[in-house]
Amino acid sequence: MSRTDTLQHPAAPATPPPAAPQQLRSIAASATDAVKAYGRGDAAVHALDGVTVAFERGRFTAIMGPSGSGKSTLMQTVAGLDTLTSGSVSIGDVELSTLSDKELTRLRRDRIGFIFQAFNLVPTLTAEENILLPLDLAGRKPDREWFESIVDTVGLGSRLGHRPAELSGGQQQRVAVARALVSRPEIVFGDEPTGNLDSRSGSEILAFLRNAVHQLGQTVVMVTHDPVAAAYADRVVFLADGHIVDEMSDPTSDRVLDRMKRFGR
Repeated sequence: MSRTDTLQHPAAPATPPPAAPQQLRSIAASATDAVKAYGRGDAAVHALDGVTVAFERGRFTAIMGPSGSGKSTLMQTVAGLDTLTSGSVSIGDVELSTLSDKELTRLRRDRIGFIFQAFNLVPTLTAEENILLPLDLAGRKPDREWFESIVDTVGLGSRLGHRPAELSGGQQQRVAVARALVSRPEIVFGDEPTGNLDSRSGSEILAFLRNAVHQLGQTVVMVTHDPVAAAYADRVVFLADGHIVDEMSDPTSDRVLDRMKRFGR
């Protein structure tokens, strides 16, 4: 399996339907005055330094910035994988700091989907078993119609009986994407989800996420360093030194690349 740091020549993202008016959109997740500091006093390093941002339902948002900008920290704290030093994060109208460890685990399991650069599949399980694993752990029966719709959309119908070692990298990431969607989460977070894929496989995964937003009403928040990947999003949020420094709607790869070049000046 080859790897590329920047996707090359992907299929053009599908043209989105007209967006709902801003005032009609509800918020899937948000951060308010979010601070994440490591260390204390003068030696403290602020990965996030007073970030306030909201992610709307039914939208695809990319988070970008140079290394050390805080983009992965923002995603991890909003997703409940890490805690803030101060400020607050919410999924819908639930503030995460008000939850016990058990309640937070349940919320992540039932309301959030995760896609990471590493596929994180269980090697002894088949593709179908890996996809259904979150439901099995929650003791829930799958909606077979929904499951079949996802499997058909990601093109895994003929590979469900195969174990990860028998699948290509792109197919393994499709399994991971299907697993993230099978529980119908309110929001899906992706941390460099195409970082370990070749350009063709990466573009296929991004196109599927784009279609999940358009056709299934899914909410997706993705951290990426790649302007081509960000062009699949409805909106790009730019971070630098722990601050949000810019936003862009209806991005193109050229516009995103031009904005990213300014970080180096």
